Amino acid sequence: MIADPQDPYNGLRMTKQRKVVYDVLLEERDHPTAQLVFERAKDKLSSVSLATIYNCLEALVSHDVVKQVNVDREPSRYCPNLSEHGHFHCKESGEIIDVQFKPDVSLAQFLDLPEGAVIEDLELNIKGFLK
Repeated sequence: MIADPQDPYNGLRMTKQRKVVYDVLLEERDHPTAQLVFERAKDKLSSVSLATIYNCLEALVSHDVVKQVNVDREPSRYCPNLSEHGHFHCKESGEIIDVQFKPDVSLAQFLDLPEGAVIEDLELNIKGFLK
C-alpha cells in the first residue's frame, strides 16, 4: 500500500498529535475504537481532545497510513497493519484479529470475478467464535 518506502506517511505531515495516535495504534494492535485510542493517548498527551483523535484518525486513514475496520453497526476500529489481510471478529468477546492469507494462494482461486477484473482493495471480515 505504501507507494514510497522513503515516505511511510504517504505525504501526511505528522503533527505531534498524529504521531501519538499512530504510536497508540502500533503499541497494542488490537483494533481499538476512537474512544479507546483517546483513552490511551491521554496518557501521553493529556490535553488531547476526542475531536482531535477523530481528526487524526481520519487523516491517517485518508493517507493510507492505517485502515479503518467496520463491522456491522459497531464503532469503527483502526488497524495499522497495511499488508493484505482480513479480520476475524469474535461475536462473543468483540475481539478483532488480523487474518493473514496463506502464502502462494491467489484470491482469484477462490473468487469468480468478472473477466478482466483487477482487485485494488479488499475488505474481508469473518465473524464467528473462538473456542
